[in-house]
Amino acid sequence: MSTTRREFLQTSAALSAGLALGVAPALGVRTGAVVAKPLRILILGGTGFLGPAIVEAALAHGHSLTLFNRGRTEQRTGHTFEGRERVEKRHGNRDPRRLADESGEPGPDNPMGLTQLREGEWDAVIDTSAYFPRVVNASAELLSGRVGQYMLISTVSVYASHAEPNADENAPVGTIPDATVEQVTGESYGPLKALCEQAAEAKMPGKATIVRPGLIVGPGDPTDRFTYWPVRVARGGDVLAPGTPNDPVQIIDVRDLGEWLVHLVEQRTFGVFNALGPAGGMGIGALLDACKEASGSDANFRWADAAFLREQGVSGWSDMPVWLPPEGETLGFGQRSCARALAAGLAFRPAVATAKDTLAWWNAQPEERRARLRAGITADREAAALKALAERDGG
Repeated sequence: MSTTRREFLQTSAALSAGLALGVAPALGVRTGAVVAKPLRILILGGTGFLGPAIVEAALAHGHSLTLFNRGRTEQRTGHTFEGRERVEKRHGNRDPRRLADESGEPGPDNPMGLTQLREGEWDAVIDTSAYFPRVVNASAELLSGRVGQYMLISTVSVYASHAEPNADENAPVGTIPDATVEQVTGESYGPLKALCEQAAEAKMPGKATIVRPGLIVGPGDPTDRFTYWPVRVARGGDVLAPGTPNDPVQIIDVRDLGEWLVHLVEQRTFGVFNALGPAGGMGIGALLDACKEASGSDANFRWADAAFLREQGVSGWSDMPVWLPPEGETLGFGQRSCARALAAGLAFRPAVATAKDTLAWWNAQPEERRARLRAGITADREAAALKALAERDGG
């Protein structure tokens, strides 16, 4: 099937990085005084996928953390950080109107909204769980006089268009007719994130750092949007590969992102940044080769052009993760500029390292988790597409 605008918007909704002072001013990077001492950092969230990467990077740098969340995700993921030095945990709800646990009664162990954040001062807050502008308004307003920097983790899905290659942070963001909508859909996700950015900047003028990651990948990813490729390539044999080897794709390892976010806080770097790469770009062929090198398999990539995939009902991104056809409104999807982030110190580990570590993490998961990947084409559908491709190409 073809990638319609609605499908593309839905795809975008799933996309749920040493400052060079001589270059930064032209790129819009702003810095305050560089902090060379341990910091007090408040993390809104911190127990899912990106959050733990930030926590580990910050602790490794000697900083002290306060984690504010409902306490639900940590029980599911195991990222409780119990017994860790320099980690304080506070429970509550990002929504000031709701209890930490709406199924229970209010009390000391089940506080309302942001009440647990009424006391305390921090050098920076890292907001990893912003979805609705009303909620960001509440936290930013409450903290505005008690934090020195408000970092909001947004998404490249804020952009109104992905048709232009190498578009930077100045590209227009999407809008929504009703800014009070609080339902995340393919159409509302990006514009709501853009409104969250604006809320943070309005409440913390001159002290906001907005980071727009692309596809975050690596060990621990609960979506399998990248994991599909190392796992599938490791099985070997003929592998259905999308488009051409040179079709551009962009990813960022969660550990690289976490490390860089801490760096931005340490350097007191403000502004808006796309966080995806690698530097210099990468084709889907190079990514699959990295997966093959990581596993040492005998995988044989059978390249199928976008038109053939559409004929077979094989969709980019969902069936063929990471990749979208570089045409029409997705022409620039895998080619967004990360120059500003590079100037602000973002660095990328080799794709083969990410693939190898992701595969090792996957192989260590319980059997029930490995029974079915949460993304990517099924084995039966891939086999049917490979058969059709062989018939088209005369065997």
